[in-house]
Amino acid sequence: MSDRDRKPESGTPDAIAPSGIALPDARLAAAIIAQSPDAIIFSGNDGIIRLWNARCEEIFGFTAAEAIGQSLDIIIPERLRAAHWRGFDQAIANGKTRLSGKPALTRAVDKAGGKLYVELAFGVVVDDKGVVVGALATARKADPGKLRPPGSGKPGSE
Repeated sequence: MSDRDRKPESGTPDAIAPSGIALPDARLAAAIIAQSPDAIIFSGNDGIIRLWNARCEEIFGFTAAEAIGQSLDIIIPERLRAAHWRGFDQAIANGKTRLSGKPALTRAVDKAGGKLYVELAFGVVVDDKGVVVGALATARKADPGKLRPPGSGKPGSE
């Protein structure tokens, strides 16, 4: 039997790694988050960052130690914060995002205060009882050569 044909035994909370070594669900989830090609950010309902993976550090410049426990404001440009928090609060209250997980191009700021474009997808996280426990975002740095700010007609201009 090939590794592709392997399946966990019924009722087993482990996943079978290609090496045949079983990984407990929590360790596998942690490895996936840590090694994701996308930045993964989770905040509680209060907008305080609770999870920040390595790709976040590459994009935004903050280490996990610096970001965790801080407001999402550390990556939101000041002029966009009011709109962000209106949308965030509405998503938490409704249990769903306006774009239903579809990515959107938006502005962000990095640790040095530099401006950047990122492609962000947002989701609401609910527990096993259906209670909203926070918000999830995945991010990728946008290619500046392909950007077309509204009304400009010129890639990468602002």
